[in-house]
Amino acid sequence: MLLDSVDDFGNQATLYRSELLVHCYRMLGTVDEAEDAVQDALTRAWQGRQTFRRPISVRAWLYRIATNVCLNAIRLRQRDRVEPGPCPDNVLAGIAPYETGPEARYDARESISLAFLTVLQLLPPRQRAVLLLRDVLTFRAAEVAALLDMSVTAVNSALQRARVTLRSAYSPRESAFTMTAEPANPRNLLERYVRTWEDADVAALVALLREDAVLRMPPKPTVVGAQRIGDFLEESIFANGPTRLIEAHANGNPAFALYIKGPADTRFVAFALLVLATDGHQITQLTAFADPRVLARFDLPRELAG
Repeated sequence: MLLDSVDDFGNQATLYRSELLVHCYRMLGTVDEAEDAVQDALTRAWQGRQTFRRPISVRAWLYRIATNVCLNAIRLRQRDRVEPGPCPDNVLAGIAPYETGPEARYDARESISLAFLTVLQLLPPRQRAVLLLRDVLTFRAAEVAALLDMSVTAVNSALQRARVTLRSAYSPRESAFTMTAEPANPRNLLERYVRTWEDADVAALVALLREDAVLRMPPKPTVVGAQRIGDFLEESIFANGPTRLIEAHANGNPAFALYIKGPADTRFVAFALLVLATDGHQITQLTAFADPRVLARFDLPRELAG
């Protein structure tokens, strides 16, 4: 297939843009950087369309360009590692249909969870790219070698090192809102969670948390343990006034926008996005994002009536 015409190239770009965005998000950890990377990749692809003469698919060619754009972006960063930010579920629609096959080591939903993305940041960039291309996107080793200008031996070596790191730092059961063989009612759990916040019922909230639950508030320190999380929220949130929660969805997990109202306020103001993970019966992790730019990505009101 040639990509000489604007229409031909535009059709291919439209077909693959969503999944390329998800790939770049996994590589880079933030939606803003991923969007920039996809735009850069498609611009480079258009400018270099005459080079598409190799016996590979358009999809693989675009992944080659996008992955190398991400690797360059990581090299140019002023920091070694980023804290992954949340992404609205509708943006992540590009995970299907390519990433649900039986050969994938990590399925589509798990591979966009915050827990998985956080551990990916521990990997050197090229190991990260190899692992995503092999274990999520299920490209063959020879294909990855061609896409990244590596030998098959180097690809296999990088993949094994990446897998060792993930095994030591990542627990799949923490990654998503999963259901067990005898699941609890997920809506019931979420409804009870909302009530505990809006009633400022710390004891009830602690009861919903697994004993080893984790509260992450990047870039602030992590709080570990159900009771410690309850004590922290009582002092830092509930003591300051009433709260309200509005349901959202991020990274395949339930999420809520947290609104707070101080003593002198007449309206509830958006304060943070709370993303949950659970083992199906109790909440295992809360991740709170207070950056206004994060909230702006979700279709949520900035204020609620008091």
